[in-house]
Amino acid sequence: MISRIDLRGDALPEGTALRDLLPRAEFDVAAALEKVRPICEDVHHRGDAALIDFTERFDGVRLDQVRVPAAALTRALEELDPAVRAALEESIRRARIVHRAQRRDTHTTQVVPGGAVTEKWVPVQRVGLYAPGGRSVYPSSVIMNAVPAQEAGVESVALASPAQAEFNGLPHPTILAACALLGVDEVYAAGGATAVAMFAYGTESCAPADMVTGPGNIWVAAAKRYFTGKIGIDAEAGPTEIAVLADDTADPVHVASDLISQAEHDPLAAAVLVTDSVELADAVEKELEPQIAATRHVDDRIVPALSGKQSAIVLVDGVDEGLRVVDAYGAEHLEIQTADAAAVADRVRNAGAIFIGPWAPVSLGDYAAGSNHVLPTGGCACHSSGLSVQSFLRGIHIVDYTRDALAEVAHHVVTLAEAEDLPAHGAAIKARFGGAEQWARGWKVPEGK
Repeated sequence: MISRIDLRGDALPEGTALRDLLPRAEFDVAAALEKVRPICEDVHHRGDAALIDFTERFDGVRLDQVRVPAAALTRALEELDPAVRAALEESIRRARIVHRAQRRDTHTTQVVPGGAVTEKWVPVQRVGLYAPGGRSVYPSSVIMNAVPAQEAGVESVALASPAQAEFNGLPHPTILAACALLGVDEVYAAGGATAVAMFAYGTESCAPADMVTGPGNIWVAAAKRYFTGKIGIDAEAGPTEIAVLADDTADPVHVASDLISQAEHDPLAAAVLVTDSVELADAVEKELEPQIAATRHVDDRIVPALSGKQSAIVLVDGVDEGLRVVDAYGAEHLEIQTADAAAVADRVRNAGAIFIGPWAPVSLGDYAAGSNHVLPTGGCACHSSGLSVQSFLRGIHIVDYTRDALAEVAHHVVTLAEAEDLPAHGAAIKARFGGAEQWARGWKVPEGK
């Protein structure tokens, strides 16, 4: 079912040459971009009317209004299964513990006597959050987006999720209940590129946002790319990924179950095992069959994902070589199931999130570890981070210098301005100390400076 890539024996190549040997899903955002462009512009010109028309076209339901009534949020929470509510509340509690610790404090650095630079952190004013609603329902994504935004101090938080015909055009009730638990009362029945366009341009019902975050399908990713520069985005999320770096100490039952857990998201989901143990590889392959037979979403998601070109068992000569492979791959989720897993994990450079040992599976991080599950995909973990409080903050430097502090460094500023052939930059300094004529006569730093 799952293919093998044998990288044993020869020296591993470097850089892109190694990345090119590894499995990856095809995810052509550029091609999708041309298809979402007219959709986004229609929302720009027709506002709510376009959203309603596209919802009927794509989701099969005609809306009376795009914004979800407050009563629907209240009702969804009242009717929520108590066990699901308890689980969501615990997920929220743990996420708040972790994300609250990420807050940034204003800090002033005294560069020289009389010269200081203060860095203050200011949240974006308004964000639009996206919760997918396709093959599965993701109240967990509501939590992972809303909690860091709230802990960052974002003033206005709105959320969009696709309309569901079976729920009379409302987003899934569990999505609405999660919003109610979090105090997010501005919710819209809008999906895909139309939701991103709604937040980017604004409509009669929805004020424009400064930033849009949240996972989604290729149309969401393409719309985010379309609006990059107009609004802030977290990332262009692609299909989910798991990589497991394991040696002969790993339990094949655990490894197989974790690969399957990500494969059930989507037929393009990637599941990669990197190991130096042929025995473990054989045991994992053998274990996949009964576990798949005992679960759901087999033919439409799990089997296509595990048998696709994006999934593989990669054989390497040792853990050191395995580390090079997983660093080149840059997985969204990386499990380390080796001897001394914590030490091995400490050597990893590229991953969205790292899960150490047999008792920290990716599923824990998806729901209740306290970490965030909105993570970079498609190898972007080599340069990008997952969603956090920092994602919603902007660092602003405040420069405060006295006359004497400026005088001390003025000649350096003028020298560099002239070296860059920007004389007006230097003139702005000279003007504060008698102008160009006095400077030309040999202006000196004041006594004692």
